[in-house]
Amino acid sequence: MLKGVYNWIDERLDITPMWRDVADHEVPEHVNPAHHFSAFVYCFGGLTFFITVIQILSGMFLTMYFVPDIINAYKSVDYLQHKVAFGGIVRGMHHWGASLVIVMMFLHTLRVFFTGSYKAPREMNWVVGMLIFFIMLGLGFTGYLLPWDNKAYFATKVGIQIAESVPYIGTYIKELMQGGEIVGAETLTRFFAIHVFFLPGALLALLAAHFFMIRKQGISGPL
Repeated sequence: MLKGVYNWIDERLDITPMWRDVADHEVPEHVNPAHHFSAFVYCFGGLTFFITVIQILSGMFLTMYFVPDIINAYKSVDYLQHKVAFGGIVRGMHHWGASLVIVMMFLHTLRVFFTGSYKAPREMNWVVGMLIFFIMLGLGFTGYLLPWDNKAYFATKVGIQIAESVPYIGTYIKELMQGGEIVGAETLTRFFAIHVFFLPGALLALLAAHFFMIRKQGISGPL
């Protein structure tokens, strides 16, 4: 039955050449762990993407229960953690995945730097990668406030104060992040919107550009 559905779609959209082009794409020998043990360092980018996918999927699950207001935010997280089936596991995956994705991205960035993969003709992809890095940091920061407990509240206050210390534009950054005179309801709503809509949208666009350039330019060779 599935084959019949596939053939029906393929006759109309000719999708076979699309996925065959991806599936048949040869992996360079220097990034194949079967040939070189050092090739494992080239897996950091793929592992980062894998964890990112887990973060997106687990985040979608969490948003079905999270209530982004100061009265119910903590209660909704507590309900998810202790009452929803597998809620604690999924939240744990999202919580620890947020730290792990930063670690893996840092290792990926180190690999790119020390193998000279940022050099011509891949300078634009390096810039896109750095933008992805900053977006990941932003996702981690904005997500930290959402449980609305004491640790999240005061950590966010410190983070906003650090942002405020930036010369010339610090005040504007604080107003953008805080949304009001204090870290309160407006801040939580703003952080939720940034965490769930704005930053993921930018992340997906940059990831598409990142993968397009990798496919177009190929994986850089070893030093």
